Order: sequence, then structure tokens, then C-alpha cells
Amino acid sequence: MKAYFKSISSRLFDALNENETLSLSFSGESSQFIRLNQAKIRQTGLVDDMDLGLKMIHNGRTVSGGITLSGQKETDQNQALMALASLRAEIIQVPEDPYIVMPKGVPSSEEIQTANGLPFDHAIDALVPAMGDADLVGIWASGKIYRGNANSLGQFHWFETDSFSLDYSLVSSNHQMVKGTFSGRDWYQADYEKNIADSLHKLKLMEQKAVKVKPGDYRTWFEPAAVSDLLGMFSWNGISEGAIQRGSSSFGKMRHEGVVLSPQFSVSEDFNTGLVPKFNSIGEVANPKLNLIEDGKLRQTLVSSRTASEFNLESNFADSGEYLRAPKMASGNINASSVVETIGDGLFLSNIHYLNWSDNAGGRVTGLTRYACFKVKNGELVAPIETMRFDDTFYRYFGTELEAVGDQTKIIPEIGTYGGRDLGGTVCPGILVKAFSLTL
Repeated sequence: MKAYFKSISSRLFDALNENETLSLSFSGESSQFIRLNQAKIRQTGLVDDMDLGLKMIHNGRTVSGGITLSGQKETDQNQALMALASLRAEIIQVPEDPYIVMPKGVPSSEEIQTANGLPFDHAIDALVPAMGDADLVGIWASGKIYRGNANSLGQFHWFETDSFSLDYSLVSSNHQMVKGTFSGRDWYQADYEKNIADSLHKLKLMEQKAVKVKPGDYRTWFEPAAVSDLLGMFSWNGISEGAIQRGSSSFGKMRHEGVVLSPQFSVSEDFNTGLVPKFNSIGEVANPKLNLIEDGKLRQTLVSSRTASEFNLESNFADSGEYLRAPKMASGNINASSVVETIGDGLFLSNIHYLNWSDNAGGRVTGLTRYACFKVKNGELVAPIETMRFDDTFYRYFGTELEAVGDQTKIIPEIGTYGGRDLGGTVCPGILVKAFSLTL
């Protein structure tokens, strides 16, 4: 796919008029998808897909467009030239952009990751037996994912990786659920079977009658999947420098009032995980690691070149939305395998969902407990809890009330497949919080 992208890029760049600048982005995949229901194969197939994005800059103006590629060279080149002509006609009608970011010509980069994954032909035999007769519904996605970026000034970036994920839910006889994900690059059958076995053990606990817990503060353990969702809120009016400058960020208290989080809490943008490319959508290459929150203190925010231009700052080459692309939370020292005993009396939350800001400026998040959330008594899981709404601020659960951080991190992958397989994921441990507020 790299050679194909280069070929179309070259043809488009040759067609440019004087003083026109063109930036191109490429996304593609060669994937296997398997859909399961009641632990049986309901649909399987292979997908090869390619999309090309175009961004033209001319006379202080910018316009964008995109096409889907067929793999037929002449057809795709003609379609791309038509898209270029459409942008040329459109760009004279838009106003000048006062904060336009011009692409650069150098340097270029290439990152190709290989893996010892699960061969397409062996996937069904490897996946299904461990599920037994459980009521499991899920989707398996595996194979190569490609990203590229090029511009008419000579810059060319390429990234490709090979990965897999099984996103699944187990359903109990009383219609309770356990949510699970197994993902990675290299395939280890024993690790997969242990993952399914752990979920089946939780499912047995879900057979018990769910108990209603009263609103109030609870000592709570959050599994890594739940922590990942909480960290995800930082990408929405959070760690963005533009949001802080405009007064719409939940980090305003840390920037302007000197408020800090727990010294046990550190988060970085870490591209060394290899989950996503270092280059952004306009071809800028970020540093391999950017410390955002270090020992509870806000060290840096995500600054795009557009925000840097608007507010006279220095860019760290965040993408235009200034969201987390490669978040990694540092581990701690609490033994995650024996954390139930450490909780004593409280809650064990495997998953949370429907998160939203209830007070953006105050860092307050609301959402619901979901899938395999348990009441803990005397150091044991005693029963699942009924779904509860929570409303609490990360200045508490990542700050004043953070008691301990798990000693093991887990990759929580992006599993979206709506317009193609999503790249990336969050690397994080679980956390133990002294008090977490359930409200309804």
C-alpha cells in the first residue's frame, strides 16, 4: 500500500499549479472480521480498504476533501485528479485563514511493525473452543492497518502495524453481562484462554441476584478498562491548550489556581508504545514522549500548531483536536491480583459508561456503572450491584481520594470499526480510591 500511496501522491503533486500546496493523508487496512453470537460464528470475511484525504492551501486559504480508493490505479488517479479540481474551484470561494498552518518539507519517516499474530486461517480454531457453551457475543478484528501522510514540499510519512482485538460480552441466564477485550500484536494462546476463563469466572458471580447500593461515597477499585474511560475525558475540553486558553477546560484549576492531583498520578503522551504513528494529520512529528501530568502536577498540555499560531505559543505537534493519541498512565505498587482483599468493604468496578461532564470547569464527570460491577464485603466479591449513576470530580479520584495505583498496566485498545479499524489505545493500571460518589 505504501507504493500505491506514493504513486497517487506523485501524480497529484505533478498536477498542481503555481503556488498551490497539497497535503495528502492515507488510511487503509487488510483485515479479517469475525462476528460471534452465542459463541458461534455468524459472519466472517476479509476487508481491504483505502481512503485518501486531500488538503489544498493557496493564497492564504485552505480546503479539504477525500475519496475512497479502489485499488485500480488509473481509476483512482482520475478520481483523485477530479477531487483536486473540485478543491481548486472551491478554494477561491472561502475566506482567508488567519491561523493557517503550512506543511513542512522535511524530515520524512517510516515505521513498520511486524507481529507474530494469529493467521486468518487459524482464527476460528483458536478462538471458539475456549468459549465453551457460554452465551458470548463479540467481534474479532485482526490484520494490518496503514497510515500515511505526504505533501508537495517533499515530506513523506508511513506507518503500518499488525494487531488483533476480540471485543466481547458474556451474558448470564438472568441477563447480566460481563464485558471483555483481548488484544495485542503477538498471539499467545494461553493468555487468550486465561482471559476468557477470567471473564467466565466473573459471569458465575453475575448469576447471583444484584443488590441495590445506596447513594453515597464508597471505597472503590476501578479496573484498567474503567480507568481508561475516565482518562478519555481528558481529550474532551481537558488537556487541550486551546480549551484552556478559551476558558472551557477542566484543567483550568491546575493552570490558574495551582491545584494539583495525587503525587501517585502521572500521565504522558507516549508514542514509544507503537500503537499510533508519531506524525499527526498534517505530517508534523511529535516527540516520542511528552510528560503531561507528572506526580500530580500539570507539566504540559497538548498544543497544536494552529493553537500555537493563534495564541503565540510553541507547538508540541498535537493533532488539530488536541486530544490524547497515545495516553499512558504510570503504574503504582498495589498488587492488582489481590486487590479485592485490600478493598475490604466497598465496590469493584470493571466497566463504566455514558460518561459526560456534569461540571466541566470543576472537572466533574457523571456516568453509569456497568458490566461486572460488584459489592465487596470483608475482602470478598459478594454480589453484583444494580446499575448506579455516579457524579464525581477527577480532582478527587485522581487527586485527594486516590489511595493506590495498580502495579500492572494493560492496553485498552480502540476497537471502533465504523469507518475502518481504529488505531491506538490507552495504557493504564487500575486504581483504588478511598471515596467515590454514587448519586442515584
